[in-house]
Amino acid sequence: MTTPAPAVAPYPGALTDVAPLKVGHFTDPRRPTGCSVVLCEAGATCGVDVRGAAPGTRETDLLKPDNLVEQVHAVLLAGGSAFGLDAASGVMRWLEEAGHGFPVGPARVPIVPAAVLFDLLVGDHRIRPDADAGHAACVAARRTAPAQGGVGAGAGATLGKLYGVAHAMKGGIGSASLRAGPFTVGALVAVNALGDVRDPHSARLLAGSRRADGTGLRDAAACLAAGELPAGALAGMATTIGVVATDAALTKAQANKLATMAHDGLARSISPVHTMTDGDTLFALATGSVPGRADLTVLGALAAEVTARAVVNAICAATGLTLPDGSRLPAAADLID
Repeated sequence: MTTPAPAVAPYPGALTDVAPLKVGHFTDPRRPTGCSVVLCEAGATCGVDVRGAAPGTRETDLLKPDNLVEQVHAVLLAGGSAFGLDAASGVMRWLEEAGHGFPVGPARVPIVPAAVLFDLLVGDHRIRPDADAGHAACVAARRTAPAQGGVGAGAGATLGKLYGVAHAMKGGIGSASLRAGPFTVGALVAVNALGDVRDPHSARLLAGSRRADGTGLRDAAACLAAGELPAGALAGMATTIGVVATDAALTKAQANKLATMAHDGLARSISPVHTMTDGDTLFALATGSVPGRADLTVLGALAAEVTARAVVNAICAATGLTLPDGSRLPAAADLID
């Protein structure tokens, strides 16, 4: 059996340590789902790297370095699978009301890339984040450290589904940050993985696919290596999505590279990851609020580290969930010797 996980997120810091970013959550009271927004109203350079084979995204093509738009005004993470992309319209509405956006003649068009995760198996699938949910997340956005665990885009997140949903556990959303010299790198990650989560520093398996008795963890990677194959997973049933950010100034090409390097943090903390049923997507923001030239190698190493820490924080801050049919999705803190 596994040792109980910490009741609170073990790693310090948050994405909002990167000035002037704000984070806001909307959690739907009718079922576990929601969305989380990262606001950069004045504009921030943005890149993206999509690694999972079943992504649900919006406005990712414009983030290619050879495309016109240089900056975005928000990034949205949402539950609800592809339906949840509708929440980005509400973020656009809030930004337009506040006068933010890319100037096009007399209009300003807010640029809001988005990614979604699959949480439709938790409660009534007809309830999912919409435009009003995205707008509400913007209203709630603050510069203070955001809540972690089962809130916002992490409200309906689950993990450890490789050997079936019946053996899964509760996921969530987490954040962390690090500082190197004058620059800060932060991450916000909603963990809804097919695989298990391990703290790469302690090598301790925190949460994932439970054994047949429903208590201890089976260690999916070890089971696969031993030839214990899963019966099969529903396509698109998972996905870990997130945002890494720095207060350094970067080009679009550099921001895209930062997103690529941040995926190393997912690989260190989630196994298996980037699978055929995950839509794993990471955005990278560069606000340029701190002057000076940053070393992209250093920033990338920090981005991978804070991404892994945010994953661990998400799982340690999660709380268990009882489903409408009476079954229980335990959190890491529920596992006992």
